[in-house]
Amino acid sequence: MGTSEALQEALRPGGIRSVYQPLVHLETGQILGYEALGRGPQDSPLEAPTKLLAAARPAGLLAEVDWACRTAAFQGALDADMGNTSTLFVNVEPDVAVEAPRQHRELLDRAGAELRVILEVTERAVISRPAELLRLVDWARARSWGIALDDVGSNPLCLALMPFLEPDVIKLDLRVVQGRPTAEVGLIVSAVMSEAERSGATVVAEGIETEEHLQAALALGAVAGQGWLFGRPGPLPSPIPSSPDTIALLRVPASPAEQTPFSVVRSARPLRQGDKRLLLGIATYLEEQATAWHDGPVILSTFQDQDEIEAVTLERYATLAGRGSLVVALGRGMSAEPAPGVVGSALPHKHRLSEEWSVVVVGPHYAGALVARQRKGTRIGGEERWDFAVTHDRSLVVAAGRALLRQVAPDEQKLDTLASTRPAGA
Repeated sequence: MGTSEALQEALRPGGIRSVYQPLVHLETGQILGYEALGRGPQDSPLEAPTKLLAAARPAGLLAEVDWACRTAAFQGALDADMGNTSTLFVNVEPDVAVEAPRQHRELLDRAGAELRVILEVTERAVISRPAELLRLVDWARARSWGIALDDVGSNPLCLALMPFLEPDVIKLDLRVVQGRPTAEVGLIVSAVMSEAERSGATVVAEGIETEEHLQAALALGAVAGQGWLFGRPGPLPSPIPSSPDTIALLRVPASPAEQTPFSVVRSARPLRQGDKRLLLGIATYLEEQATAWHDGPVILSTFQDQDEIEAVTLERYATLAGRGSLVVALGRGMSAEPAPGVVGSALPHKHRLSEEWSVVVVGPHYAGALVARQRKGTRIGGEERWDFAVTHDRSLVVAAGRALLRQVAPDEQKLDTLASTRPAGA
């Protein structure tokens, strides 16, 4: 059976099925839930989920395949009477529309009413589809579902992006669990423990196949785990065991879609007035902090117009992007790549962000932001005046950055390239 034939076979009723792998509490051994893993037609070239999705995307059938995988996961759990005493993990592609196709809505409504669901996204999605991913998170949490960030550690850039997503579950990549301790593993573990301590997220270790892996997972701060030591993917058991232990959901409040960095910080910090020279000095300081790090910080900036960005700023941004950082610039007339490696996103002329100047810098262990808005018709000594605030409060900085990430609409091919070529040790 060829790839094209196998793809059509997969999209026929029953062509995609789910198998389920247990997640257990590492201290008690109690089963906390199951991850649903999609499978294409048996013994076909697309039986493995990675090959199935890889074939679906260029064929323009990603949405159909992704929804078929989701519905197979839900249907299998409902048929097994999983209920809400166990947790179902379902993998999703964030660039697929969140609203279900008509033929799947009844099943989705039933799953929402009867199951306890956590949607699982890969760290690559955080890099390549930030705006779409945040919309998916809002959609899931409006239904009281959770979010898990998968494969954490396979790309260090994801570490700085974790707080923007605020996952309920952080899943350590199997290479972190099975590999030898290194300085990079230390960086990953430190960042994950810091985020879990701050937010209350549950840390899950993947790829636990031996007792040695189990001890490593516990040392890395994992509370739960999955892997062949506890069970291989297969049918759900009957009956499904219930457990007094559960994976907590964080109940993160939704952020208003119309927020801007200035509105976020203004509500919590006093404003000051200054001229452009002062603001440029503060912005430069924040950006230069990022150049001293080696753990893939995120830099998000707004400018009124692209032609107002100084050449030295673009050079600094290109240097950061070349070292593996996610660097985003938004503004009127912004090109898709205002500097090598920098993600550009053009704003409409009268967009609410077009009158602001923001620089948001977030690393695993540092956060800082400048937010400013021009005062109309106010000049002193011929200089324009700005209302501004500076904050290093991590929650405020992340909220300001999230408001910018929601507006990122860059060239999709460029972002896919960035996500796939980030240096693993940057």
